[in-house]
Amino acid sequence: MSNPRYRNLEQPARQVRLAPSHPLEVFTDPGKAVARLIEIFEANTSFLRSHFEDLLAGKDIEGRVRAFYPQVRIVTDTHVRLDSRLSYGFVSGPGTHASTITRPDLFQHYLETQLGLLMKNHDVPILVGDSDTPIPLHFAFYDGTHVEGGAAAAHFERPLADIFDLPDLTLMDDSIANGTYEPTDGIMPLASFTAPRIDYSLHRLQHYTATKAEHFQNYVLFTNYQFYIDEFCRMSRELMADPDSGYESFVEPGNVETKAGEADTDCGLRPDKLPQMPAYHLKRADGSGITMVNIGVGPSNAKTITDHIAVLRPHVWLMLGHCAGLRNSQTLGDYVLAHGYVRDDNVLNQDLPVWVPIPPLAEVQVALEDAVAEITGIDGYDLKRVMRTGTVVSLDNRNWELWNQPELVKRFSQSRAVALDMESATIAANGFRFRVPYGTLLCISDKPLHGELKLPGMATDFYKRQVAQHLQIGIRAVEKMRNMTAERLHSRKLRSFAETAFQ
Repeated sequence: MSNPRYRNLEQPARQVRLAPSHPLEVFTDPGKAVARLIEIFEANTSFLRSHFEDLLAGKDIEGRVRAFYPQVRIVTDTHVRLDSRLSYGFVSGPGTHASTITRPDLFQHYLETQLGLLMKNHDVPILVGDSDTPIPLHFAFYDGTHVEGGAAAAHFERPLADIFDLPDLTLMDDSIANGTYEPTDGIMPLASFTAPRIDYSLHRLQHYTATKAEHFQNYVLFTNYQFYIDEFCRMSRELMADPDSGYESFVEPGNVETKAGEADTDCGLRPDKLPQMPAYHLKRADGSGITMVNIGVGPSNAKTITDHIAVLRPHVWLMLGHCAGLRNSQTLGDYVLAHGYVRDDNVLNQDLPVWVPIPPLAEVQVALEDAVAEITGIDGYDLKRVMRTGTVVSLDNRNWELWNQPELVKRFSQSRAVALDMESATIAANGFRFRVPYGTLLCISDKPLHGELKLPGMATDFYKRQVAQHLQIGIRAVEKMRNMTAERLHSRKLRSFAETAFQ
């Protein structure tokens, strides 16, 4: 999108060294349009990188150095679209719609799909060229470490901010995704995220998970216990030894990659200390593999990681974790398939009001229920013996057991809640907010209201017995959703009446 506030920003006497210009060009082929985006982005980021290298080499740079993100733009004069069944792939009305683009190499298939749908639905070409949004120097380096490391080793006479554009938080908010964006130039967005917002998350993902963004897969599992990660690693290594598994590699923190058919990668290559939310990637060639992240405990971590993974536009994310059972009829090891949430987590209140309902998504719910039946060997009415569908409460206080118990019991009863945890509502609510299909399947590990507290010995036996089955269910559900078309999985329940075109 255009950013008028950057026009004429410099004083007339200050020299501005601009990257070579790329005027808007017309494209009728999505593949060629994305190829041009890649070409522009590489040229503009190379321009910034080369000048920074000159600075490190001691060369004097007068004035400022600036390059711009590429953009895609579409202009329509009608409300008509070809296919009304889709929940995405069309603009909401006549006018000019545009978005800045970053890392088109990383998002190549995604962009080709989205632009192809736009061209097909509206029978108009796509425009590709420079935007008015400068690329921050840090984001011209994909790993984000080169700038700080180079600057720390050098002694510049002028601050970097006097020479290059640095990250600007005013361009990284979530107003588009939150539905509060108001254009100042009449141009509506095509995507939920601006290029700087995406770049910010790509760098944060590497920081929090110790893996590069390109390793993330389209199906994401979240857990709040390391036991699940250990089992996922064990299963993934078995799949690497199976030539018919369909998975090509397994990536661990530190970007340690084991290829299918190869021996397990040397343990000495793995980092000595795990990051805050380590990620593990069971990769397929088309990106339809499985990423699993240990988000730890609490809604803050759940919001943080989903804020950043959302920019990768996954097809679904699922929460697989432990919870407290609230009904006396439940047994340790039983499953809870969430179909509603009580949001007492509080971390999303400013972005998504608590009065907004978080609906269950039929395709995800059915996949999870069928997966439970297949893995446990129990189906039909008997499935109620091991799985309860109901409302999950998510709190932001791990020591909720110390609160006023009669008041808690009353609230749980009024909400019809069957389980309690600290992350599920946050993950589901952020899925709703970012238009990412979501689901929750929890396993009951204690029943505090009924005198069954989680104690060390009991918990250890429970983990050994139940984790493998729970993870198998999650993976089976992913396999079922992988066989669905994207058009079916991305529900219209997640789209508003005035939506961005990109999924």
